[in-house]
Formats: sequence, C-alpha cells, structure tokens
Amino acid sequence: MKLSQNAPCPCHSGEKYKKCCLPYHRGILPATALKLMRSRYSAFALGLSDYIMDTTHPDNSDYTTDREQWKESILRFSQSTRFVGLTIHEFIDGESEAFVTFEALFDKGSLKEKSRFFKVDGKWLYESGEFI
Repeated sequence: MKLSQNAPCPCHSGEKYKKCCLPYHRGILPATALKLMRSRYSAFALGLSDYIMDTTHPDNSDYTTDREQWKESILRFSQSTRFVGLTIHEFIDGESEAFVTFEALFDKGSLKEKSRFFKVDGKWLYESGEFI
C-alpha cells in the first residue's frame, strides 16, 4: 500500500507519516522500543514485510530463514486486514530490554498484547508477545 508522506501516520500517533514512522521505514533506527512497536504496527498496515522481518528477534516464534514464505504470510495478513487504531497502555523502558502493552484495533476485532523487545547491537528487535 502506498501512503502519502503528508498523510496521518498509520500508527495513530496524530503526526504525519513523514514525521513519525517513515524515517524508521527508510532505515533510521528507532531510539526506543515504543517507537519500534509503533513503526511495526505501521509497517503491518502498509505491507512493509521486509521491515517486519528485519525488526524481529531470531528467538521470536515467527522468525524463519525462509524469508519468501514469511514475507507471503505477512503480506496476506496486511492485505486482508484494515488497521483502525492503536492504543498504548504501558511502556516499560530499559537499556537492553523493554516492554510495551498495547491494544491494536482491526476491522475484524482487536488484539491486546504485552510485547517484549531486546536491544541487540544498538537495534531494538521484537522478541515476543503475551496476549492479554
């Protein structure tokens, strides 16, 4: 999905995409796990499968070296889902481990999760999530 840089960011931050998640999607490293989490939500909404794969920790249950199959799975989800809202409930920051509790709203329902992130070589990665 293409999105104008001046459109509202898909992460529902209230900022324009160009000032919010676009820099991360273009290669800038998010400074916090919260920013990574928001940028991953936007990446799912936009079908940016490479970004999702590149920001997933190898210990994550979805992680696979078969990137083509993984990419197809991400794209199927992104294309069949409308992302309608994101609410952050809690952010616990740390130097190398952080947690974000959020609720993602979709056209088909919602998901509430406490996500765990690890910082590896200066880069935040999504490691796992616990459904609430």
